[in-house]
Amino acid sequence: MLETARDLTLEAAQSASSARGFKSSSSTRDLPVAQLKKLLDSRNDREILEGLRKVISMMYRSQPCLPYFSSVVKNVASPNIEIKKLVYIYLLHYAESEPDLALLSINTIQKSLTDQNSQVRAMALRVMSGIRVPVISQIVSLGIKKGCGDMSPYVRKAAALAIPKCYRLDPNTLPQLLEYLSVLLGDKQYYVVGAAVMSFMDVCPDRIDLIHKHYRALIRKLVDMDEWGQLATLRLMTIYARKCFPRRTTRIRKTGAKGFYGDEGTDEEDDGAEIQVLDSDLELLLKACKPLLQSRNSAVVVAVARCYLCLGTSEHIDSAIGPLISLLRSPQDIQHIALFNVVSVCLVRPQPFVKYATHFLVRASDPQHVWKLKLEILTIMFAQCGMHMKGVILSELEHFSRGSDRELVRESVRAIGRCAQNDSSTSSRCLRLLLKQISSPDGNLVAESLTVIRHLIQQDPLAHTRTVIRLAKNLDTARNPQARASIIWLVGEFAGVDGENNIAADVLRILAKGFADESEPAKLQIVLLAAKVYVHHLNRTQPVLESRDSTAESPMWNQIHPPEDEGGFAEDRNNLETVYETGGSTEIEKEHPIAMLWKYVLLLARYDTSYDLRDRARLYKALLAVPTSTQLASLLLLAPKPVPHTPSPSEGRAGFTLGSASVVIGEEGGVNGLRGYEALPEWVEGGQEPDPALREEGAAQTEYGEKRNVPAVEKLDTAVREGTKAGQASSGKINGLNSNGKDKTLDDWLAEDEEDNDEEEGSEESTGEDTDEEESEYEESEDEEEHHKLVK
Repeated sequence: MLETARDLTLEAAQSASSARGFKSSSSTRDLPVAQLKKLLDSRNDREILEGLRKVISMMYRSQPCLPYFSSVVKNVASPNIEIKKLVYIYLLHYAESEPDLALLSINTIQKSLTDQNSQVRAMALRVMSGIRVPVISQIVSLGIKKGCGDMSPYVRKAAALAIPKCYRLDPNTLPQLLEYLSVLLGDKQYYVVGAAVMSFMDVCPDRIDLIHKHYRALIRKLVDMDEWGQLATLRLMTIYARKCFPRRTTRIRKTGAKGFYGDEGTDEEDDGAEIQVLDSDLELLLKACKPLLQSRNSAVVVAVARCYLCLGTSEHIDSAIGPLISLLRSPQDIQHIALFNVVSVCLVRPQPFVKYATHFLVRASDPQHVWKLKLEILTIMFAQCGMHMKGVILSELEHFSRGSDRELVRESVRAIGRCAQNDSSTSSRCLRLLLKQISSPDGNLVAESLTVIRHLIQQDPLAHTRTVIRLAKNLDTARNPQARASIIWLVGEFAGVDGENNIAADVLRILAKGFADESEPAKLQIVLLAAKVYVHHLNRTQPVLESRDSTAESPMWNQIHPPEDEGGFAEDRNNLETVYETGGSTEIEKEHPIAMLWKYVLLLARYDTSYDLRDRARLYKALLAVPTSTQLASLLLLAPKPVPHTPSPSEGRAGFTLGSASVVIGEEGGVNGLRGYEALPEWVEGGQEPDPALREEGAAQTEYGEKRNVPAVEKLDTAVREGTKAGQASSGKINGLNSNGKDKTLDDWLAEDEEDNDEEEGSEESTGEDTDEEESEYEESEDEEEHHKLVK
C-alpha cells in the first residue's frame, strides 16, 4: 500500500514538473545499456514505462535500439495499456529488422484481439497488420475477419485500414479481402465506411461492381464522415459517376414573339442553348455534396468543386465559386494551392468570378508566386468584366508596370497585352498605356512593352501605321537591344505600305551609319530590313527591269560586265555606275539609292565578326542575285505573318484534374502529369451503363445460400426490430389501455379474463394435433433439404 502511494506521488510530481516546462536531467541523459535493460526487465510497471520511454526517445533520435528488442518485446503481454502502446510502437519500427523475434509476439497480439477493451483490440489489429513479415499474411487476414464482426466501430475501422497492409503483404489474399470490404462498405457507421472507402481506393479502385448496392448509403453518410473519408468518397463517386451515368443533353427551343393578333411577327424557332440532363442518382450525389462546401478543410472544398466541375451543370459550378474564393483568406501555403485551382476553374467558366474581382487585386504583402496567379486570373476574367472594373484592372496594371520589381514589371506589361488580346474594345487604351512606357529609362520595361506592342499591331496592321512611325522616332533614344530589334522589325513589316513615301528606306539609311555600334540582334534586323526594302523596290520597278533583259543579253553587255565567280562579292567592288552602250554611244545612269543601300549593308555584314550575321547576309544576297526574279524572295521575306496569340501561362494545366498535384506543377511534371497521376475516365456511352436496378436498396441483401460476415451491431439491430414487432403483434392492449387509447372498465377486465381461459383450454386441446403436424412438416423439410443439396 505504501509502495503504491509512493509511486503515485512520484508520478504526480513528475507530471507537474513537465507541465511547468522543466525537464529532469534523467529524461535527457542516456542510461547505460545494462541499466536500461534492468528497467525493462523490472516487475514494476513504473520502471518498465520509464525504460520504454527512454528507448522510444532514443529510437526517434536515430540511435541504435536493436539490442533492447528481446527486453522490449517480452512486455507485450503486460496488462498496462500505456506499456502496450510503447511496445507496439517499437515493434512497428523494428519488426522488419528482426522478423524471427517479432513472430514470437504474434501469439500474444492475437490474444489481444479478444480483449475486453476495444482500444486494445483495435491497437492489436493495427500492429499485427503493420508488421511487414509476409509469413503472417493469413494470420492478419483472419484478424481482419474477426475485426469486421466486432461490436465496436473503432475496431471495425482498424480492420478496414488493415486491408491495404494485408494486400501489400500478400496479394493472393485479395479474394478474401474483397469479401471483407463488401461487408465494411455496408456498415451502418459512417466512422467505418469512410475507412472502408479509403481501403477500396487503395486495393481495388476498378471494382465498381462492389459499389452499386452501397451507392445511396455511401451518399447519405458522406456528410458525417471525417475529412479523409470525405476526400476518398468524393474521388470514388466522381469516377463512379463517369462510368455509370451517361452524359445526356437536351436543347431548349425558344419561339419568336408573335404580334398582337397572332399572325404578326415571326414564328421561327431558335435552337436555343444545350443543357445537361442529370440522372436522379447523380443529382442525389450533387445535392449531398453541397453542405461540404462549408467544410473547414480546404481539400474537401476543392474536392467538391472538382465534383461539380466534372459532373455538374453550370449552376453547380457557380455555387462552388464562393467557397473557393474564401480559401484565399487562408495561410499562404493553402492560398497558393487554392489559386492554382481557381485558375483552372476560371479557364473553364470565368463569368462567375467577375463579382469577386477585387479579391484578386495585388497587395504589397503578396509574394511573387501569389501575385503572378492573381494577375493571370484578372486577365482571364477581363473580357467578362464591366467598363468600371476594366478601368480598375488596367489602372492597377499600369501602376505595377512602373514599379521597381523587374518580375512584377514584366508580368504587368504582359498582362496588359493579354487584356488587349482578350477584349478588342480596350486594345487602343492598352496600346496607349504601353506607348507611354517607351520613353522610360528602364530598358527591361521598354523591351517588354515593345514586344507586347508588336503583338497588338500585328492584330490590325493597317490601323497602326502612325504607331509604327512614332516607334521609329524612338530609335534615337532606345538603348535596349531587344527593344531596338523589335522596332526595326516592325518598320520592315510596314516597308511596303504607301510605296515611295514609306519611311523604311530612310530608317535604313540612318541605321546603316551606326551599323558597327549596334548589338547583334539589332544588326540581324537591319540586314533583314535592307532585304525587305530592296525586294519592295524590285517589285515596284519590275516592268523597267524586264524591258532591259534584251539589252543585258547582248555580247557588248557581256564584254563590259564579265561573269563573276560563284558565291563572291565581286560586284560590290564595282563602281556605283552602270554603263550601257547603245549604238556606239555611252550613257551613264546612276543606280537607285535603295540598291546602293542594299549593297552597302551587304558589305558591312560581310566584314562583321558574327558568323550568324555573315551567313544571313549571304543567304539574302543569293535570294536577290537576279533582280528580275523575286518570287522566291517575296515568298520568304514578305509572307504574311500569323497573328500572334499569347496564351495564359496556366493554359497547359487546364487538362489536369482539379485538386491534383499536376495542377500545381503544370507542364514541368510532364505532358501526362506527374508520375502516378490518373485522369478521370470519359463519360460512359449511352446504353452501356450498368443497370440502375443494381443501386436499389434491396440489392444490398444477400441472396439465398450466400454467406457473409454480419457485424454484431447489425445482429443486435435485427434482434431488437424483431422483438418490437412481436411485442406489437401480441395484443393491442398495453398498460391497461384499449387499442383506442381509452381506460378499461370492469366489464372489459372480466371479458378479458374469460377470453384468456378460453384460449388456455383451446391450446391444451390443440397440442396433440400440433405435434402430429410438426412431425409431418419436419419430414417434409428434410426431404426438401435433400432435394436442394442435390440441386446444388
